[in-house]
This record gives sequence, structure tokens and C-alpha cells, in this order.
Amino acid sequence: MVASFSMGRNSATWSVSPCTRILLLTLATWNTLPSLVQAECLANTEFNDFFEGLVGAPIPSEGSCCMFDVCGLECPVDVPEPSNGFGIAVAISIVISFLIGIATFFVVKGQSVNFFVAGRSLPLWIVSMTLAAQSIDSNAILGNADLSYKFGFYDGAVIPIGLGLSLILNGIFLAHHVNNDEVLTLPDIFAKRYGKVVEILVSLTTICSFLMLLAGNLVGFGAITSYVWGISDTAAIWIAAGIVWVYTASGGLFSVAYTDVVQGLMGWSGCIVMAFWFIANEEPNAPPPSIGYPLYVYPDNIGDGGVCDMYDGVPCAVTADACCYNIERWCPEFNVTGQCERFDRGAYPVGDQRIFSDQMSNFRALTPFPNAIFWNWATIFILGFGNLAALDFQARCMASKTPRTARIGCIIGGLFTFLIGIPFAYMGAISRVYYGPDSIHAEFEVDTCLSQLALPTCGLWLPDKNAFIKLLTHQAPDFLGGWCLVGIVAASMSTADGAILAMGTVFAHNIMRQFDEWIPNLVTPDNLLVTARVATLPFTLISTFIAAFYRSSHSAGATGYLLIVAFDIVLATVVVPLFGCFYCKNPSPRAAFVAIIGGAITRVVLEFALPKDGFLLLPYDAPEFLNTGPGASTGTPVFWDVDPGDMWDETVEPCVQESFEDFTGVDSLSAFLVCILSFVSVQTIEHCTGKPLFSFAGMQGYHKDTTEHPLKGSSIDKMDETAFQDDTTKRGNPDADEGDA
Repeated sequence: MVASFSMGRNSATWSVSPCTRILLLTLATWNTLPSLVQAECLANTEFNDFFEGLVGAPIPSEGSCCMFDVCGLECPVDVPEPSNGFGIAVAISIVISFLIGIATFFVVKGQSVNFFVAGRSLPLWIVSMTLAAQSIDSNAILGNADLSYKFGFYDGAVIPIGLGLSLILNGIFLAHHVNNDEVLTLPDIFAKRYGKVVEILVSLTTICSFLMLLAGNLVGFGAITSYVWGISDTAAIWIAAGIVWVYTASGGLFSVAYTDVVQGLMGWSGCIVMAFWFIANEEPNAPPPSIGYPLYVYPDNIGDGGVCDMYDGVPCAVTADACCYNIERWCPEFNVTGQCERFDRGAYPVGDQRIFSDQMSNFRALTPFPNAIFWNWATIFILGFGNLAALDFQARCMASKTPRTARIGCIIGGLFTFLIGIPFAYMGAISRVYYGPDSIHAEFEVDTCLSQLALPTCGLWLPDKNAFIKLLTHQAPDFLGGWCLVGIVAASMSTADGAILAMGTVFAHNIMRQFDEWIPNLVTPDNLLVTARVATLPFTLISTFIAAFYRSSHSAGATGYLLIVAFDIVLATVVVPLFGCFYCKNPSPRAAFVAIIGGAITRVVLEFALPKDGFLLLPYDAPEFLNTGPGASTGTPVFWDVDPGDMWDETVEPCVQESFEDFTGVDSLSAFLVCILSFVSVQTIEHCTGKPLFSFAGMQGYHKDTTEHPLKGSSIDKMDETAFQDDTTKRGNPDADEGDA
């Protein structure tokens, strides 16, 4: 998954030269009249003046655009507004979810155990659906489709792969332990083994993580509603935040669980039907070889049985032994009206593919474009393991009726994530058919060159951030497109509400209650529910600001990237001590403390110490990994049938390009490794010496007072070391004591 990359011969191939400019201008149906437009298309004033001289007016000229005036590319065609029916369908689905969420206010009955963990009463089918709903969010669907459209299949598919893997791993290793612990929140598990200090550290890191998770889903929610309702992205995000916050604060996990079920039933079905309909019915499923345009030279020759023969190419007039676009067949009225029956922008000389099978094993698999192979593997690892510390996943495990229900529910939820999420990566190639660089809607950054694609200008394709949404509203059958939009909105809501609930719960229960010693009765079992509800508001506001900023300053893929950032945070800090809770004999509070601090410091230091240009590409020594440079020439690309003297000569006018250099992912994995080494080192030292490595207040396990609403018959208040050891023994883990002798 790359933040941006250049497309040239496999995207835009029309540049101009003095001898061909007049020919290309006949493709336009507008008159070259004196213009009042004063914007400049090229930073190089010499180049810009040259093209202004050809047009006879400042460029872009009135009624035209830089793409046409400089590169000969037809200006992007606007996509019509979606029909009102899509906006109405989305609005109805939101109202249904909202009313169900509000209705659960009466199910909570003012009891915190109902609000936080749904009374520990959720059966397998609800657990499975609500876990899958948290996993199959707008990141796994909309973010997935956006990224696969912008880059390649695996750039999107790694998101549902990582999320589904995480649920399966959680089911195998952690879910039953989490349910057995009978706690209200994930930080409670750390409090019991490691004490207040570690509990607070875990609470803060998981809240930071979920601020990003919530922001990503608000971006997805807002992207759809802003488009179908015709409002700004920012307004849509704020509306989304308000709707989800109200019903989440009302019903807590009951509202989240039951709305997840409804959202899953009406959402997943629409998403999966839509994905498989496109896969089965769209032909082609990826952009075919380009037919080209007048003067375009095909990549093969007549009689080879390749692209030239496919489009009835003819011998070129200037370039010897080459095959060119057949003007007489495809542009019979070219010399009179400039009309062509069929042409494109030459974006894919030999065609695109839905999936490059070696993308995850060959860093040059996407030649001539860069392949973010390292970042894609890092994404799977970050999501697969980082999500094990997800507050919403573990809250559903705590709410399950039995440990077995929690375990099986996670595995089923993971399989659902694979089934529903992965097919959406195929939507990227289909989106490129209609909104990719060869489409009539494509837009290119004019002042860019790309030597590996022989493009002196128009080397960078600018993907449409709403391409997939436009595919659903204009190319899909109306009913299926609307159904899928409803599904994505439902998926966004189902994860957003879980994130809001998790942050409010952790803040009230695990942070605010620490102030009891200084402010008596600040948070008690009696007012815990109210405090948690109030606490959801500021976190919702913070995430909304993040979402609004990110959506306004980033293009396609914002949802997916925010998801990865969310679990990058907890991978570096929380996951290792979590495993230590259940799989380490006498887990040490000092080990957990050092691991969290060490992982966090490493992650922060590497964030600023490692080179990062924002493109998520390691600096491989290959031409594919050179970024675009500024416009380099007024000549034509070398695959035009023109006199060689009119072509771009890169030896005379070089394209000044810099190598991509971004070590994002290295910092994430390094911080995780430091966290492991820190935990194991302290744990080993204390085991060998038989005494704590250091000690200070708040480093002793304890259990919170929940006597008003006891947890499955437990009446334990704060425990000393012996009581804690007895409690863990009863849970089937006789070796797990506090370790703070």
C-alpha cells in the first residue's frame, strides 16, 4: 500500500511537439479564443511559454485544461451526480440503526455490567456477528477497494487478511482466557497482574489507538454520505459522529451488539452480493490493452497476434517496422471533425491485471510501477497481532456467555472477514476500468515527468478518491449499488460505536477511578455508568477532528491508513504484556512496565529518526522506485509516430527524479521486537535472581470494587498477593501469581 505513485506510459501518453500540435488540436470541439484564464500549467516558464504560443492564449485556455493544452489529453469528464434514491436508502438505514441503538437504553437498566459487557449474556451467533462487524468496517471494505484501485490487489486485500487473521489468532490464544477473567475492560486484565501503573499505561495507549480507529470509520461513513447527500466531507463526518455517539452512549454494548446484528444482516449481504456480481458480470475485470489514439505506436507488430492485431493496427508512417493506431477505422471523421469512434489514453499498452500473483514475493512484480511489498507484509503483521489488543474485540469476548463461545465466535468472525473483505480487493481493478488512468474521467498532474515510462509531462495519475463510490452509483445496478452503500455505512457504524464505547469505558473505569484516593467517591459503582457515558463525548470529538483533517488533506486510502496507525500503536506496547498475562509463569509488573515504555520510546524515536517521504516504499535500487520529477521537455514521448527530432531526448533534457525512501513499517516491527526483548529480559532476570528488579507504588496486582454489580458471583475487592494467587488458581492457571514477592 503506497501513499502515492506515478503512472506514465501505463497511464498518460499524450505530450506535444511543434509538428504534431496542430494535428492534436483538431481533436478538440472548442474554439481557441482569447482567454481570461491566467493560471500557468508548468513551473518552467520556458516550457509554459512554449505551449502558450501554440495555443495562442495563456494556458489553460478558456474551456480547456492543462492536460489538453500541454499533453494533448482530453480534459476529465465530470461524473453526473448520483440519483436521490441512493441518499434516501442510506438515510433510512442510518435511521433504523439509530432507533435500535436508542431502544437498548431500556435494556441496560442502569447497570454498568450491562452497559460494559452486555450482562455477559451474548450467545454464539451474536458474538460471531458482532466480532465480524467490528472487523468488517469501512476500512476492510471502502479502504480496501480504494487502495486496490489506486495501487494493486494486495494493497487492499492485506487489510481484511490482517483483520481476519487477528480474530482467528485471538480465538486460538486469548479469547477464552479473557472471558474467564470476568473483567469489564481489557486494562482490567493488566490491573490484576501488573497493578495500577501498567493499567494506566495500557489505558492511555489503547485510547490513542481507538481515536485513530474511530477516525478511520468516520472518514468512511462521511465519504459515502457526503457524496450521496451532496454535502461537504467535513459536515458528513460531524453528522456521522453525532448519530453514532447518541445511540452508543444510550445503550452501551447492548446497543452496539444488537445494531451490529442488524447492520451485519443488511450490510454484509449487500457487500458480498455486490462484489460477486461485479466479478461475475464485468467484462473485462481489469483494463484491457490500450487501443490508443492517432500517432500511438503499439508495443508489438502486425502478425504477432498481440495488441496491434487486436485493434487492426497499420504500419506506421514515420517509425520503421512499427504498428500504429488505425485512424481510418477508429477515427474516420478525424480530419474533418476530430471525432473518433474509439480511442483511449494509452494507459495500458499490454493491459492491466486484476491480481499480480507474485506481488507479495517480488518487489518488481508491478513493473514499471513500484511495489510496496515490505509495507504490505508489515500491514498484515500489524493488523494480525496489533488487533489482539483491540478494546472492541476483547469487549465482545468478555460479553460472551462462556469461554467456548468467545473462542468459536472469534474464529467464525475471522472467516467472515476473509469471505466478505477479500473479494473487495478485486473491485480495485474494476474501478480502474471506469475511473482509472485510461478512462474519460482520468486526471493527471501535468508538471510531472517519468523516465521509466518515457513521459516528459503528465507522468503522475491523480486517482479519484470517490472512484469506488461512483462505481456503485453509476455502473452497478441501482438496487445492488444502493444495497452495498448501505452495507458500507452500516459497517462504519458498527465499528465506530464499538470504538466510542471502548474509549469511554476505559477512561471512566480504568483512569478516572485511580483518583479515588485524592477525590473520594469521584467514580464509584453507583456513578460509573454515567461517568462512562459522559466520557464518550470528548473522545468522539477528538476523533471527529482527526477524521475531518485527514479526509480534507488526503486522497483515496485514508480509511485504511488510519486503521493501520491505530493498531501500530498497541503492537508496539500492549500485545506482548497481554500474552504475558496468560502464558507467562508469574508475570512481572516490572517486565510489563519496561516493555510498554521501551516499545513506546522506540516507536516514537524511529518515527522521526528513520527517513520517511510519505510514499511507504523502501528505497530499492531499481528504476521502478524513482518518483516523478518536474516537467522535463516539450517533446513527445518516444512511442509516438513522429520524427525522432521531435521526441523527448532524455540525455539532453533529463527527468530529475529522486528515489522513494520510506522506512515506515521498519519502526513498527522494531518497536515490537524491543517490547518482546524488554519483557523477556526483565522476566528472566527476576526469575534468576528471585527478587524484583526495582519497585515503586502501583506495581502490585489488584481487582476493582464492583460489589454493586458483582461479576458472576465474585465479591473480590482489592486483593493481596495471596488472594490474587488463589483467584488465578481457581481459573485453571495455578502458576500465574502476581510475581511481586
